[in-house]
Amino acid sequence: MRITWFGHSAFRLDFGASAVLVDPFLDNGVFEGDQRKATEGATHILLTHGHFDHVGETVEIAKRTGATVVADFDLAQWIGAQGIEKLEPMNTGGSVVLGDFKATMTQAFHSSGKLLENGVSIYLGDPHGFIIAPDGEDEPVVYAMGDTGIFSDMKLINELYAPTVGFVPIGDRFTMGAKTAAYACRHFFDFDLVVPCHYGTFPLIDPSADRFTELMDSLRGTTVKVPTIGEAFETES
Repeated sequence: MRITWFGHSAFRLDFGASAVLVDPFLDNGVFEGDQRKATEGATHILLTHGHFDHVGETVEIAKRTGATVVADFDLAQWIGAQGIEKLEPMNTGGSVVLGDFKATMTQAFHSSGKLLENGVSIYLGDPHGFIIAPDGEDEPVVYAMGDTGIFSDMKLINELYAPTVGFVPIGDRFTMGAKTAAYACRHFFDFDLVVPCHYGTFPLIDPSADRFTELMDSLRGTTVKVPTIGEAFETES
């Protein structure tokens, strides 16, 4: 699997015949590459929740690439109202087969909505995470946590789906901070690879992953990868 991090919580996963975008907020102030090139050939867009810094440029990308948008039922209805027809609505605990991978929607502890010009937020379903499980035996199972606080049922997610790669929010204030994110990784999961995210983009959240990597340093068997923004890397089979 080839993984590209675009900053914040925006990822691209390339494997088999699929090119999966997760929370494609590329206009985030830290990604300086060509957004059209970065999203070219996308087959699916997975949205964890409805906040602007996760929905990002989904509508434009979906219209241009024809990618199928996968989201909570309520958020999917809003996306559909923007002119997107290729939709896969889901909800907590459900799974759907999408070509050569299965997506399962997990719970997350956060909120989800769209802020209107009058300052009122409209409900866009619940926040979620995604388990992304490719068909290929040599491909890793990815857990994109979305925005979430720590919760003890993370250990059930590990037992049920056995993810080996985790996209873990660490920026604090709106999600887990370094200490709780490291605790979750150390006590609830058996990740081979952890990619921290949701930091370094806004003044209110942590500017770097340094504290998280320090706290994870003594965890044997788990690699913490802090990617260069926009630069793809390969997972080990």
